[in-house]
Amino acid sequence: MENKTSEQWSGRMIFILASIGAAVGLGNIWRFPYTLGSSGGSAFVLVYVLAILLVATPIMLAEMVIGRRARRSAPAALQHLAEQGGNSKHWAIVGYMGLFALVLVLSFYSVIAGWTAAYLVKSASGAMMGLSATEIGQGFEDFLHDPRPMIFWHLLFTAGTVFVVSKGVKVGIEKLVTILMPALFLILIALVINAAIVGDFATAFKFLFTPDMSKLTPPIILAAVGQAFFSVNVGVGAVLTYAAYLPKNVNLFRAAITISLGDTLVALLAGLAIFPIVFANDLDPAGGPGLIFVTLSTAFARMPGGAFIGTAFFVMLLFAALTSSISMLETMTARAKEVRGLSRPTAAMLIGTCTFLIGLVTVFSFSTWENFYPLGGIDIFAEKTPFDLIDYAVSNILMPIGGILYAIFAGWWLSRESLVEEIGVGDGAVFKAWLLLVRVIAPLAVGVIFLFNLV
Repeated sequence: MENKTSEQWSGRMIFILASIGAAVGLGNIWRFPYTLGSSGGSAFVLVYVLAILLVATPIMLAEMVIGRRARRSAPAALQHLAEQGGNSKHWAIVGYMGLFALVLVLSFYSVIAGWTAAYLVKSASGAMMGLSATEIGQGFEDFLHDPRPMIFWHLLFTAGTVFVVSKGVKVGIEKLVTILMPALFLILIALVINAAIVGDFATAFKFLFTPDMSKLTPPIILAAVGQAFFSVNVGVGAVLTYAAYLPKNVNLFRAAITISLGDTLVALLAGLAIFPIVFANDLDPAGGPGLIFVTLSTAFARMPGGAFIGTAFFVMLLFAALTSSISMLETMTARAKEVRGLSRPTAAMLIGTCTFLIGLVTVFSFSTWENFYPLGGIDIFAEKTPFDLIDYAVSNILMPIGGILYAIFAGWWLSRESLVEEIGVGDGAVFKAWLLLVRVIAPLAVGVIFLFNLV
């Protein structure tokens, strides 16, 4: 059995900043707004917040308990704790499944993060100022259909992620998050203030926070629970890995609540920064994945000082993407160091090279392979490109199954004494409520999402 890790965070606040950074990424600032926009607004937000509290946070706390208890990578932690409790060592498979999911996620995540870097440069240069919506939309299409710039930005972002992780927890990750996370919050708040001044803030606020229960349909409920689960990055072992570096004197319950609140706050602030601009410019809030790169870029191109505001927005988005990508690579690097005895830089470089090469599948899915449907003979996959299939496998299969199994392992296989000792709230009502959530409610909720997404 592999030895415990010697890595450790400097303290509670660094861990919380790093964990919020891991959760806050393209899922919050890119995916959340366009999913919200296409799902009816306020009704989606209501279910999303409830799902964060009742589904995502209990599972996140379960991962944190496993990570700090074992102080090992995800597969080794599960195997160690299972064997310690007289159970099957094959629980390690759950950890390996999460690592496989992370390889796939990081492969396409860095491609989309590369779009952010490219649009940061475009915005800073003023190249989009004065362009029409049609011209900006066509520019985005041209960008996606040319593999060369996509590969360049994909490579650059991957290299940046590898560089940070290769420096280690204290020298690399800690230093980065102590700079990027406060900067991200400051930029986001400034963008919300700007949106309140130049945008239609009243309409956006109503859209986000005045629940229209008539729009609360089963598909919207499923979308909101799915987004909440995706948002906090559970089910793949990333939270577990960060918790493995956590000192024993940190209260896991308070840390989990703080991380969830920070993650949710960023998602809602992103909505308040984006939708006032969208409504003020009579743009479509259901703009889909192009909401950021086409719809918002169109708005920035129209407004005074749009180049500066657009640059600040894409800087924030890039910061969010980077703090998430380093958590993914760190999770895989931790395992590679255990198994092969590789140095941290070597492990990070090898894994980064692997994810970069797999990411080329995503790059070509928007150009050369845009009409290639590998599983086109199966109805559910009829119009899915290779990238769509990877995204489907991760979001609809690997992450939900991983989340369910982490919850079951912590809730049913770990001893009550271990759970009470790690969580830090005693054996009273709060602990019993969490136990009910992690044993029954959260796995059932994620299981329903899993089944409905398969049909």
